Amino acid sequence: MTARKSPKKRWPLPRLVGVIRSRGDLDFAIRMRKPPGLFELRLDHLVLIIDELENKLPRLRAPLIVTARHPREGGANRLSIQQRRDLLLRYLPRAQYVDVELRSAADFRSLLEMARRKNVRRIVSFHNLKSTPDSRSLRVRARTAKSFGADIFKVATRTDTPVQLAQLLDFTTNKDVDLAVSVMGIGKLGAISRVLLAYCGSALIYVSLGESDIEGQLSLEQLRAFGIG
Repeated sequence: MTARKSPKKRWPLPRLVGVIRSRGDLDFAIRMRKPPGLFELRLDHLVLIIDELENKLPRLRAPLIVTARHPREGGANRLSIQQRRDLLLRYLPRAQYVDVELRSAADFRSLLEMARRKNVRRIVSFHNLKSTPDSRSLRVRARTAKSFGADIFKVATRTDTPVQLAQLLDFTTNKDVDLAVSVMGIGKLGAISRVLLAYCGSALIYVSLGESDIEGQLSLEQLRAFGIG
């Protein structure tokens, strides 16, 4: 009598997030006939056109993630904690999600609590543009993110080698905390990481709307060609 094979685990496909970092991205997003599941407003970039953004925002046809990235995790314009807090508070009423880095979560604890009260979901994120920590370290960070009330823990790290990609894959498929994760690579293997992790449980995958200076970030059309989104 032969043993029955257990069925392969299937994860739901992720929502695609179109990143808006410039006036060009914003105008392109407004014109889209088939927008992604979400748009992310990178307020640290958009702060230079904030009044224009305010006027055009009602024309976007997808829910919003708002974030104002920490300078040490790729944030633009060297914004202070207070400047970033003010931007997030201004756009929180428009948001479905707010994204705060794990390193900033303690400083933004009251903002995260306000988001909870307003039914805005919370993404706590970790970006490492130079390397990928081992999967055990990522699991520790995920548990810390959950302690701050995260609904999703986002990880974006350097993936130039197969070993780095394997660390992200192991974390995504073997996390030990009841928390959705959004995981993607940056670098030489960034593109393949986004396709692979989309099929392995990543809840959100971020895509460019125009030309991207992030190595490995695919466009919306490229990911849709893989049957994602």
